[in-house]
Amino acid sequence: MIELLSPAGNIEKLRTAINYGADACYMGLSEFSLRANAGNFSPEELEEVRRIKRESGKKLYCAMNILFKEDQIEKLYTMKDEIASWPFDAFIISDIGLVDFFQKYLPDRDLHLSTQASCINSSSVKAYRNMGFKRIILGREASLDSIKRIKDKVPEMELECFVHGAMCMAYSGRCILSAYLTGRSANQGDCAHTCRWNYKMYALEEEERKGQYMPIEGGDDYTAILSSKDLCMIDHIDELKAAGLDSLKIEGRMKSVYYVAIVTRAYRKAIDDDSEKNKYKRDLFDVSHRQYTTGFFFSSNAVDDSNDVSRPTEYGYERAYMFLGTVKEVKDDGRYVVEVKNQIRKGDHLEFIGPDVPLLSDDSFSLFDKDGNEVEKIDHGHYLELRTSCKLKEGYILRKESDVKIIN
Repeated sequence: MIELLSPAGNIEKLRTAINYGADACYMGLSEFSLRANAGNFSPEELEEVRRIKRESGKKLYCAMNILFKEDQIEKLYTMKDEIASWPFDAFIISDIGLVDFFQKYLPDRDLHLSTQASCINSSSVKAYRNMGFKRIILGREASLDSIKRIKDKVPEMELECFVHGAMCMAYSGRCILSAYLTGRSANQGDCAHTCRWNYKMYALEEEERKGQYMPIEGGDDYTAILSSKDLCMIDHIDELKAAGLDSLKIEGRMKSVYYVAIVTRAYRKAIDDDSEKNKYKRDLFDVSHRQYTTGFFFSSNAVDDSNDVSRPTEYGYERAYMFLGTVKEVKDDGRYVVEVKNQIRKGDHLEFIGPDVPLLSDDSFSLFDKDGNEVEKIDHGHYLELRTSCKLKEGYILRKESDVKIIN
């Protein structure tokens, strides 16, 4: 069984990832996370995380993958008891200085090597195995061929790869561009995503290649030359399994609840039953994303147009959705309590999705406020009871088509 590993930037995303099919989730504590702005988890949420793990039986991995400064290492030791209290099955680290800490104070927890460590060969994998690591999250530069060769040489080591989501323009994500331009270090979890800014460039010519200009794609007044395409391996699950991977990882701790649900569900279906995949795959092209690519899996060369991932022909148009909310409770009178994230108006064409339901829709629903009064609209953050002819369950997501078009 290959593991599907989903991002959990906060409690709501953790619940959603598990509900929509994740076998395991990775998350960060408020300290030491490489996604400092992801929400992460605080001590006040410990009991709820314990409850979720106990009831779901899913594995939880703590991303502690920043490159530690001296004062942060000192703080880590003062927090050893607090860290040990969390129900994590493993810790994801890139700084080898942490190995002694975990072997001394948390010897019963597994160690996973972060992709930030840039491990992409069997000799390195053996070295990390000898240090006590159970799993290697390979650098995104590893091809399927090299992954298979690594697994053949070190079969006892678990291997994990990112298979979907944003890719960094720097080698295995180790970038100093953000720190240089904004003072916010990517290696400290505070990346400003400067590679995805819009830049104006009047010429790009390499000194030794006079007159040969690098092609630049962009809009009328900008270019995104530093911004990588997004990774998507939804059509290559069998190849990923054959290469010997133990875990398929979805990027996106800073993405929305809707993103976590849509992407986790699609990969769950692709892993379990390829014949069901296309019913759920279409949503990958309707959620906010850059042009999809298969990255370096099939080539050791830079990502280019040769490995773009095409939208299914039956879904050859562009559209986007607005995430409206999540069903939180099913009431006995046929109404549904909804946690509202964006305004819902009577007459909207609502769509509902669930872990095993591709799509339900209704435009003749009714809205009720906290006093039971029927209303024309409900805004974000307000109590809502929804009456619809569709049969919904707790955790179902509400959405509607948006006028905002996605640019691939």
